[in-house]
Amino acid sequence: MALSPQREAAAAQIELDDTDHRIIALLRADGRLPYRSIARELGLTEATVRARVRRLEESRTMRVVAVTDIEAAGYGMLLAIGVQVENRSPEEVARELAAIPEVFSVNVVVGAQDLEILMVAEDQAALHQLLQGRIATMAGVRRLTPSLAVNVLKNQPDWVPFHDGDAP
Repeated sequence: MALSPQREAAAAQIELDDTDHRIIALLRADGRLPYRSIARELGLTEATVRARVRRLEESRTMRVVAVTDIEAAGYGMLLAIGVQVENRSPEEVARELAAIPEVFSVNVVVGAQDLEILMVAEDQAALHQLLQGRIATMAGVRRLTPSLAVNVLKNQPDWVPFHDGDAP
């Protein structure tokens, strides 16, 4: 659903109060929590919770989404890969990389690399096929600098730095 320019402007300016923060916290703990349960927990009406969640979603302050556990999905390897690009724009290569199902993050960056990607692979054979057979042969890819995660200390896809109204 597209927002009107007026709603778009209003969306960028909403302020979160304690009730909004408490609703967000409950939905972070369980994104499938019914509005009725949230209302009961917070001492609100179900209609109030529904309206607040709709406001948070329409303002693009919050989205309720499913997050996949990569190991449970059958992927045993997580990699961060730096990509140097030549004879093609980084944005074009980035769009092509983004079309690969195992690639879940593509960033155009400034630094030693032109792009940084995060991807998963089921095993070493799948990793070899993805890196050598698919990514390294892609037009514009000059060099890959892969790094294999050996111990994931933090993977928190639901993290967002909400600031209080008083914060700088």
